[in-house]
Amino acid sequence: MSKTVPAKRKTAKVRAAANGGYQKGEETKERILNAALKAFGEASFLAVTTRHIAEAASVSLPTLQYYFGSKEGLYLACAEAIVERYRRNMTVASEAAGALQAGCSSETARDHLKAVIGALARFLTGSRETERWAHFVARELRDPGPAFEILYANLWRPGVDITARLIARILGSPESEPAGRIQALLLISSLLVFQSGRSMSLRAMQWTAIGQEELAMVLSGLTTQIDAIGRV
Repeated sequence: MSKTVPAKRKTAKVRAAANGGYQKGEETKERILNAALKAFGEASFLAVTTRHIAEAASVSLPTLQYYFGSKEGLYLACAEAIVERYRRNMTVASEAAGALQAGCSSETARDHLKAVIGALARFLTGSRETERWAHFVARELRDPGPAFEILYANLWRPGVDITARLIARILGSPESEPAGRIQALLLISSLLVFQSGRSMSLRAMQWTAIGQEELAMVLSGLTTQIDAIGRV
């Protein structure tokens, strides 16, 4: 005669199994995304195959297709993953927008600009994780592909917009004037040399990596640039 399993215990087992399956699924998706970011950074969208990515992620091709569908679906998922990481690291941008909305002073805007650019510097250069997707982003900047609009709308444009608005407040000029936007582009592009141009910047600085000490020097240089806005 079979033993009856209490309903509560049976429900707990089902829930535990479901949670374990969900966690395993998320880990699998993350592994595929990391493999895809590396592959798409090293070669063009057309050159990379989903079979190659599946092998690099140690999953079957049907598993990859189950989670992401087509190669373009996976490519776009890579862009979405980068945007999500950007949002997690750039909450200071929302704080800066709130300060501008409240009519903050030029010096308060300068402080917010330092916070925004500092957070962007840490996001772009301050972790080993950055290297997984830096080449992917650089490729989209250099040769726009299927992910360009996602990255532009959710990462590049918001970053330029808030930086330009803060600079305009510092200068006491209308946000519609191009001067602030040009300075914003110049300021942000100065960071990219430590991301997409990492090999060259490391060689020029005679650094082996960008750790906390090196990042502090980069941030110090950026602070000097920001302090000079409107004062020279």
